[in-house]
Amino acid sequence: QVQLVESGGGLVQPGGSLRLSCVASRSFFLSINHMGWYRQAPGKERELVAIITNIGLTNYADSVKGRFTISRDNAKNTVYLQMNSLKAEDTAVYYCKGRKPGPVDFWGQGTQVTVSS
Repeated sequence: QVQLVESGGGLVQPGGSLRLSCVASRSFFLSINHMGWYRQAPGKERELVAIITNIGLTNYADSVKGRFTISRDNAKNTVYLQMNSLKAEDTAVYYCKGRKPGPVDFWGQGTQVTVSS
């Protein structure tokens, strides 16, 4: 059974930082084309934040370029999202997604990020 488990969300002040983690099962992690972080704010559609391929290529939404960094640790089956200079508009539920050939997408349960003073 595929399982993606996110962690690292929380409440942070504007300008602060958080690091999100997404841990996958080993077999799944080795079979994916890419993994990504998406977010969904209240009343809005889910949107792409950043993705990283199985060879380490990355892509970011314009709204987070220069502030967020996606990375992966293959030994730990984990993808990270380092978020710096957080803004109120970054407040959302953040979801991890893994895509296998097909394509077939698998989602985590989400982690809340709230940026507020």
